[in-house]
This record gives sequence, structure tokens and C-alpha cells, in this order.
Amino acid sequence: MNKAIYIATIEPFSGKSIVSLGLMRLLLGRMARVGYFRPIIDDYPEGQKDNHIETILHHFKIPMAYEEAFACTRSQVVLKSSRNEEDEVVDAIIEKYKRIESRFDFVLVEGTDFTGEGVIIEWDFNVLIAKNLGIPTIIISSGVGKNLEEFTNSFALACDSFKDKGVEVLMAVANKIQPENQGLVLESMAKHLPEGVLTAAIPMNPALGNPSMREIVEAVEGKVLFGAEGMERQVAHYGVGAMQLRNYLTHLRDHTLVITPGDRADLILGALQAHQSANYPHISGIVLTGGLLPEDSIIKLIEGLSEVVPIVSASGGTFAVANQVGSIHPRIYPGNTRRIEQSLKDFATYVPEEELAQRLVTFQAEGITPRMFQYNLLKTAQSDLKHIVLPEGTDPRILRASRDLIHHGAARLTLLGDPAQIREQIRSMKLDLDPDSIQILDPRHAPQFEEYAQTLYELRKHKNVDLTMAMDLMADVSYFGTMMVYKGDADGMVSGAVHTTQHTIRPALQFVKTKPGVSLVSSVFFMCLPDRVVVFGDCAINPNPTAEELAAIAISSADTSSAFGIEPRVAMLSYSSGSSGQGADVERVRTATDIVRRERPDLKIEGPIQYDAAVSPEVGRSKLPNSEVAGRATVFVFPDLNTGNNTYKAVQRETGALAIGPMLQGLNKPVNDLSRGCTEDDVFNTVVITAIQAQGDNR
Repeated sequence: MNKAIYIATIEPFSGKSIVSLGLMRLLLGRMARVGYFRPIIDDYPEGQKDNHIETILHHFKIPMAYEEAFACTRSQVVLKSSRNEEDEVVDAIIEKYKRIESRFDFVLVEGTDFTGEGVIIEWDFNVLIAKNLGIPTIIISSGVGKNLEEFTNSFALACDSFKDKGVEVLMAVANKIQPENQGLVLESMAKHLPEGVLTAAIPMNPALGNPSMREIVEAVEGKVLFGAEGMERQVAHYGVGAMQLRNYLTHLRDHTLVITPGDRADLILGALQAHQSANYPHISGIVLTGGLLPEDSIIKLIEGLSEVVPIVSASGGTFAVANQVGSIHPRIYPGNTRRIEQSLKDFATYVPEEELAQRLVTFQAEGITPRMFQYNLLKTAQSDLKHIVLPEGTDPRILRASRDLIHHGAARLTLLGDPAQIREQIRSMKLDLDPDSIQILDPRHAPQFEEYAQTLYELRKHKNVDLTMAMDLMADVSYFGTMMVYKGDADGMVSGAVHTTQHTIRPALQFVKTKPGVSLVSSVFFMCLPDRVVVFGDCAINPNPTAEELAAIAISSADTSSAFGIEPRVAMLSYSSGSSGQGADVERVRTATDIVRRERPDLKIEGPIQYDAAVSPEVGRSKLPNSEVAGRATVFVFPDLNTGNNTYKAVQRETGALAIGPMLQGLNKPVNDLSRGCTEDDVFNTVVITAIQAQGDNR
């Protein structure tokens, strides 16, 4: 089930609040706990808060503190963007969102307002956030100031930009539409927007579009002299009182705001009398300009009236005050119950609630972004700390990664090597790493050395290994580290920054061995592409697998994918798709696919299939129109090591993708190999996935 929805708008003042309020009520009618989150808010002076957050939390009594409901301010985003540090913003947003998600059944996420500095980058950021959170969106656009063609084209472009980034658009809401144009707008949206997008058109409502006296007081920085209890009165019109009273009265309309200098006692009293007269319209309030106050006798007269509309004093001149009033954009705030209730009523009237609720509940995200994948990996590792041994303890990359792992609380570590040399290396590199926070062991002088050598002798004596040979082998860091894992003194091992793959995994194959029912050790890379994470296997271990071995690799890779939160849709790659190709290599892939279907009918698998048909929906539909996998593959099984290793490196180098791995699969306990060209980030990520493997083994 989907757990969140992202509300995005195309431009400022689109009336986003009506959708946020309506959605929150809709969700609370179906779920016990609904959270609210604004990734980015405006910057506010000390003591002021974001109005959207305050209104939602207050009206619906959401059990959240204000500070929990947002991640960053607009100025922080602009600053990070200018430094090309957008990833830090995304990480902060994911972190905050995940905390809310863990507490609630559903989260309503509201995008930015397109006001102030940074508007140019705002749209892209909304798309980026929705993509990284892995949630669908509702897009809102205002019809004010647009003809039908402009309105529809801008909506279609917005939907396309979300869909191009892999974000599903559940609904498009046209807001502030002239009532007589509602049918035309809905018809045009249905014709031009992507198929499957729900549509709604909400007519302009004066009750929501007119400012209140409270908003007018704030805009003109006024002081309320009378009628403070009428601050929620709506103002539909405003007019400057400059002419004589007998002429001004003819210009009054219902819910007018009278703007006049504070020394015009005639207009002030005349407007108040007109308000109480059955022969004239009701006014909403009076703003006195120029900082002028009526004389004491006039004040006394007003104080004695039975009903007084709000009278406000403003220091600005009449013309300036009129401009300030005209530029007000009405908003919904916690105390304005009338506006909130009207918003809820309009949402229920014009939005297909039942259809929308069904879409929200049944939506399933197609994939996971690299930032979210890495976040989930780290949080999973932190949730159940495991002990990982790193045999290459003096390598600078290992030491820098160790520092980061300790600082993030991702694992407990043992480094193998000469303790004095390792400590000196830490000191010379000026690493912020306390040597006492990690265990450092020299295999030959470790307390376990003789016990480990004896165990190795017992395990390998049938292979003509005597005790002396076992002691020599145990002095090797790869054997010692692997024995720590075998004996349960460590939960996993990561090596290969200095040593070859064979050197790293030979001890594991000799005595850790494979899991019951698993005949083959294989490997996968988690390929973090720009907009999704997929699994490549086997790209590191098996040179020329048989059909049976390919099937085993596919099953192990699918299980790994599932264990790491990626829905497995397995593509068995070859140089042809479906039944079109012939040849021994194609038949081997076809046979492997049949074996998997027979042994694991629960898996979605397609093969043989070409890479383009596996990743492109258009090509997939063309070549394999009835396939569940074509165009949507998440697990790619290569026919041999030559193809797999070259492909992963090509994708990594040409696209800038992060390749996490190789992760070995099939062993009784996790032992993983690094590339000798690895970076400290590669070490960090491999240790994290090794720790998660160990968690799974314990379960």
C-alpha cells in the first residue's frame, strides 16, 4: 500500500490549501493516523510560523510538533543549490520524512509555494523530492489570467515532467475556474492530459478569494480601534472615500472596505450609519489612513454605537494603503473556521473523493531512488548493529571508511594488521577516528590464533592440511578474518581493496561453504542509476555458467533483490528476445529461464530478452507484448562473466552510476569482495550491505 501523497502546484497562489485540507479530511476518514510534512518552507521572522503547517496541525489536531513538520527553509535550499549541494538537501528531507512515515499510517506531503527567492529551481525540486520519496503526486493549477489553451498546455507539460522522472500523477486539479467554464476545462483536461490521470475543476469561490479584516490589518500594519471581534469579516470590495458623503454613499456595495483619511469624520460616521441602515449595503470595515485619528468627540460617539464594524488606523497614505489592500492574496489560517469549512465543502463537492481514495490506497511505486535506497541501507544497518572484520587495516580507504562507519553508527569493526602501524596511519592521516572505538588485531599475536589454527586443521585435514600448514594459513589476514566469521567472533567480512577476489573468497569457499539448498556462490551489484536502483548479476564470480548455474544465479539474485526492498522482476539477458533467436547461447538462457519457472513459480521472469527490451517500455511492448517483465526489469542476469563485468563497468563509468558491490550470495555467512580500484564510499557501502546480510542470516 502507498503511504503518502505529494501535493504540487504549477504557480503561486493556486489555492493549494483547499486540496491539502480536503485530502487531510478524506484520509482521516479512512485511517487512524495521518501525518503532515512540508519539505521546504519560506523563511519567517523570529516568532512567525508557516501558515500551512499551523492550519493543518491545529484544525485536525495532528499529534506533531511544528518543528517536526518541515525539513528546510527556502534560503537553505538556495544556498545549497548555489554550491551544487542539492544531495544534502534531499538527504535531510528523506531523513525527516522517514521519521514521520514511521509514526503514521499515511503522510500528506505539501510542496512549495513559488514565492520569494529561488522560484526558478522550485519546480525541479518538487519533482526531485516526490521522486526520492517514492510517492505519487497531485498537481494543482490556477485558471486565473489564462485562456483555455494556455491552461491546458501548462498542465500537460507539468504532468509530463513528473512522469518523465518516474513520478506517477494521480490527479490534476484545476482551481479558481470561472463557474461557467467548469465543463469546458474538464473536457479539455480529459483530452490533453495523460491517460489514467483523475481530473477535477473547482470553481472560483468569493468566500475563499476575498481577504478578511485580519489579513487587511496585517497587510497595512494597522492598529484595531474598534470591532476587534469582527476580524474574520470578508471584504469583497474596497473603495477610497475622498468625495463628499452624499456622493460616496452611492458607491457603497455589500462587504465593502471603506478607506479614508482619519480626519474625515463625516465619511466615518456616514459609513457606520449606512451599515446599520436597511437602505444601504453592509460594509466590512473601515481603514483610517495617514496615521490620523478622529477627534475625541467622534471617538466617544462611536463608542456608544450598538454595532461597530472593525475600524483600523494605518500610518500609510490613502493611495499606499489602497495598493496594499489590493495586493493581498487571501490565505487560510488556523482561526478562520469559516474559510476552512468552505474549503472542505468545495473539495467534497468538486473532487471525486472515492476514486481518489482508491487510487491512493492501491498505488504501488515502481522502484526506489538511489538516495532513498542508501538511506534505507544505513537505517537498516543501524537498527541492529553487526560486527564486521576488515582484513586490510592499513589501507587509507579502509581507514577513512572505518571513520565514517563509526561516526554513522553503522557497524562495529575489527581491523586486521599491525596495531602500531594502523594507529600511526590514523595519526598521520589526521583522521577523526578514535583507535579505541575499533578492535585492532594482528593475526599472529591474537588470543584466538592457536584456536583458529586448530579449527582450520580439523576442517581441512581431509585435504592433507596439517597443523603447521594451518598455522601458516591462519597468519594470512584473509584466512584469519574468514575464521572470525566462521567462529561467530564477527558477523561478516569485507576485503579485496588490496587482495585479489580469489584470495578473498577462497577461505570462505573452503570452510564457510554455501547455504543448504544453494549449489553456487554468485554475486550481484546494486546499480544506483540516476532515477532507480537495479540488480546486476553475476558480474564477478562465475565465468561461463551452465543453464543450471544461470538458474541458480537468477534465483539468488531475485531473493537478494527482495531482501533489499526491490521488487524482483528478472530479465535473463541474451542477444535475442523471446523465441526469435537461435544458437547454443540463447538456448542455454532459455533453458535456465524454464528451470527458474519450474523451481520458483512465484518469480516474475523473462528470458531470453535483450537489454533494451528489458528496460524500455516501448521496446518491451514491441518485442514481448504480454510480458510482466519487459520494460520493467529490476534484476538483470547476464549470460556470462565477460558480458556482466564489462556491462556493469560501462554503465558505471558512462552514466556516473554508483555500483554497490559485488555482494556475494549463497554463502552460509556474509563475506564480500571489494574491487582493488574501490573508493572509500565503496568500502562504506559494502560494509553496510554485509551487515544487513548478517541481520538476515541471524533471522
